[in-house]
This record gives sequence, C-alpha cells and structure tokens, in this order.
Amino acid sequence: MDTTKQGLTLDEIRALDMVDYLATIGFEPAKPSRNGVDYYYLSPLRNEDDASFHVNRTKNKWFDHGDGKGGNLIDFGLLYFKCSIGELKGKFNGDFSIQQPSEQSLISSANFGEANNGIIIKGDRPLWSYALKNYLHERMIPVSVAELFCREVSYEIEGRSYYAIGFKNNAGGYELRNKIVKQSSAPKDITTINNGAEKVQVFEGFLDFLTYKATIQNKLAGNSDFVILNSAAFFQRARPFMEQHEAIGLWLDNDTTGNAYTKYALSLSERYRDESSFYSKYKDLNDWLTKKELSTKKQLKQKIS
Repeated sequence: MDTTKQGLTLDEIRALDMVDYLATIGFEPAKPSRNGVDYYYLSPLRNEDDASFHVNRTKNKWFDHGDGKGGNLIDFGLLYFKCSIGELKGKFNGDFSIQQPSEQSLISSANFGEANNGIIIKGDRPLWSYALKNYLHERMIPVSVAELFCREVSYEIEGRSYYAIGFKNNAGGYELRNKIVKQSSAPKDITTINNGAEKVQVFEGFLDFLTYKATIQNKLAGNSDFVILNSAAFFQRARPFMEQHEAIGLWLDNDTTGNAYTKYALSLSERYRDESSFYSKYKDLNDWLTKKELSTKKQLKQKIS
C-alpha cells in the first residue's frame, strides 16, 4: 500500500504525539518541561511575547490560554491551516509533515536553536551517581553497557542545577533521562553509530538501543550499524544513513506513531524489516525487558514461598 499517496486517517492524525509533531513544523517549547508532561510554547496560532500555548503530553491535548481555545491535533490543524477536514487530511503526506510550514514556524525554529532550549550544559563525566545507576537498574540495563554510550551530564535551567544520564546526538546535543525527567538539550538530532556494517538497526530512544545491546545483539549474527532517532519525528532525517544499508531493522515503539512510521517505511523498500513482533505485547523493547524480568522475579518468589 502506498502510504505516501493515501496519507493518514483522522484517528492516526489525532494520535500523533503533539510535542513531536510541533517540532516537525518548527515549534519548540519556550522552556524545557520540568515534568515531561507540560510544555509551553509561543502560540503557533497568533503573535505573543509570553508562552501561553500549553500541551499536556500525557493527554495529548493543547490549550491556548490567550484565546481560550484547545483540543487535539486535528483541532489544532484546522485552526493553524484555516482549512476543512478534507483539506487537512490532504496536507498530511507520507513523512507525516504538514506541507508548507508557515514563516512564523521557521522563525520559531531558528530562535530555538540560538536559545539552546533554556538548558545550559555545565559538564559531563562517567556515570557515577547512585540515583542514575539505580534508574538503569530499574530499567534492567547493565551499567557496564550504558557506560559505553552515555555520560553523567550536569546542566542548569534558570539557574537551578540538575543531573541526568546524557546520550549525545550527532549535533552535540543530549537526550537527558533520570527517574523524573525526559528532556533534550539543543540542538536536537539523531544519533548514528557507524561500524561499517551492511545492516542497520533503528530505535526511537536510546533506552531501547541499550536494551538491544544488552540482551539481543549477541543472539544475532553479524555486525550492525545503529540509528537512534531520539524522536520518531526525525525518521526522514535518518533515511539517508539508513538507506546506505542492505538491511534496515525497525525497532520502533508499539504505538500509533511508531506503527505508522513502520508501515510507511515498509512501503518504501523491501530493505526495511519490522522487528516489533519481538516485543509485540509491549510498548517498546525496554518495556518488554523490564516487565519480562519483573514477571520472572515474581514467579521465582512464588516458587520459593
């Protein structure tokens, strides 16, 4: 099926992650989210100086406090493009980008790069803090594996100091994770690891990549290169690197966005292979690992007792 011609259904459009989607059309939060749920933007729908456009990532809903309007991604698209439902569906193409981003969105994207997203990286060192190592333990990822690819990053937001596991991207920015936060420093980009292999494995996030390295890689024959998208929205950006390879393994999330990108990729070339059946009952590869291990421990405990 040619998804580049068919586009997305209304349900698929509605389910796309709003934070990721806004990034694809050039809008980034005015400040980093403190809790990974609430994001505030300069409104894409009007001119303003104070960020009053709120996205709740858990509910995947937005509300513009400046004009009292809100809703889901479809409601946003209808207002942003001033079009009908039929026209809105036509604006979504195979790479899930809205056609013809506005001049305002391009300006917002440029300013975001200069502002560094409000996160100031102060330094990095090998993973050391107990809290971060314990977080890896909860995610069932050996510290010895994480140490090969991650650093302990200290950073500031509005003068306050924080630290997190940092995973570096190709542009020098970091994906930042600890038990509480999930955020990124600018510039945001994909991460590629080139081992000169004929095949490449593709992941949305670095925790899934680390899970693969810790549990699956040794079971598969041959060497691999890797792409960590750091956001499904960067799939198109990664295509030139991915398509240098003879085989492309897709380990994307089992959600509407991940499944839609997998479906789209499979329509592009037979080199793309869907590997999500490995964790078909789980949200992603790391979710599979953590819940599998917890289930094993529970069964063992029941046998002992």
